[in-house]
Amino acid sequence: MNDTQAPAAGHAPDRLIRHGTPLFRRANLALFAAGIATFGLLYCVQPLMPQFSKDYGVDAATSALSLSLTTGVLAFAMLFAGAVSDAYGRKSVMTVSLLSSALLVLLTALVPGWTGLLVLRTLLGLTLSGLPAVAMTWLSEEMHADSIGLGMGLYISGNAIGGMGGRLVTGVLADFFDWRVGVLVVGAIGLASALMFWRLLPPSHHFERQPLRPRALLGRFAGVFRDAGLPWMFVEGFLLLGAFVTVYNYIGYRLLAPPYNLSQAVVGLIFSVYLIGTFSSAWMGHLAGRLGRRRVLWTTFALMLAGVGMTMLRPLALVIGGVVAVTFGFFGGHSIVSSWVGRRAGSAKAQASSLYLFAYYMGSSLAGAGGGLFYTAHGWNGVALFIGAMALAGLLIAWRLYHLQPLPGPPSPGTEPPLP
Repeated sequence: MNDTQAPAAGHAPDRLIRHGTPLFRRANLALFAAGIATFGLLYCVQPLMPQFSKDYGVDAATSALSLSLTTGVLAFAMLFAGAVSDAYGRKSVMTVSLLSSALLVLLTALVPGWTGLLVLRTLLGLTLSGLPAVAMTWLSEEMHADSIGLGMGLYISGNAIGGMGGRLVTGVLADFFDWRVGVLVVGAIGLASALMFWRLLPPSHHFERQPLRPRALLGRFAGVFRDAGLPWMFVEGFLLLGAFVTVYNYIGYRLLAPPYNLSQAVVGLIFSVYLIGTFSSAWMGHLAGRLGRRRVLWTTFALMLAGVGMTMLRPLALVIGGVVAVTFGFFGGHSIVSSWVGRRAGSAKAQASSLYLFAYYMGSSLAGAGGGLFYTAHGWNGVALFIGAMALAGLLIAWRLYHLQPLPGPPSPGTEPPLP
């Protein structure tokens, strides 16, 4: 599970992974499996929230804690996950993270009582933290500049499959058997994916081990905030996942109730629109690499805003179409911003990735839980207006990033010359 310590990236450009090579396919298959495991384990409880409300006698906002506690702890823990991987190796940290997380989800299916479930879901946020930020760092270190957009997009496609699969499995099995059966199946898939990741991911060739030095770590974190663009990208991450998770947290409540009265299994099948994300993330990431991230990012927020508006209409087809539009925009936006963070961060890639994902998952935790208050007070229309406000804020920030001056030095894919 150990990484190979090798010279820095600038000293071995010939060993950077490029698309179209067997090593690129192997690396992306490994990270695709990791994405399936991570997001299946994380989001498998989302379609079960109405069931938790029924079984444990809790309201929508309290039921949402089954996800919000996980993502809140995950956000804070990822601030340190990059530093741990600096000291102990990228692949080692990611493998331990995946294996321990799969075991916790298996235990979640067996624990009795609401409190026990929340405790295990909280611990899951801690163990999962070793994968997302470190995976972004690994890609930024090991992929060639002309391949990182596609590589990040393919990794996020795995996230989409995992997020869809985890929700779909638990949503459907909860209707035919019991929600615990669904969670057990998701945990088993996560365990198999973790073992696949361990076997396939190539060792690092551009990783330089750095001991854990708290003062130096704080200095690297502080340096990230001196960049003119990175803090705004962190806010974009908060808004992207905050809006997206809030849609999926509460759309089930609406569709199970009149006038739709859909079954739990049918609501679970709606999560299959996540397949849109597997295309959106790779396609938008590649498009941004050719046309420039600043020229493409705003379209993803505009699409999310339009999709939220569609969910406020009565026809079921339009509601589902709105969820599809939000899903497409979210995965495209996340692919663009996450790769942009890695390219702009320079030598502080691990810290910038950690801060981006801290903001990203805090969006899930805070907005995902806060949406329940809007749902309780104003129903779905209240939730939709809350989500729309986040998408509009993201659109305005994307316009600001459009005018961001590129970093000095030779241009790289996705970087345009300074605007007049």
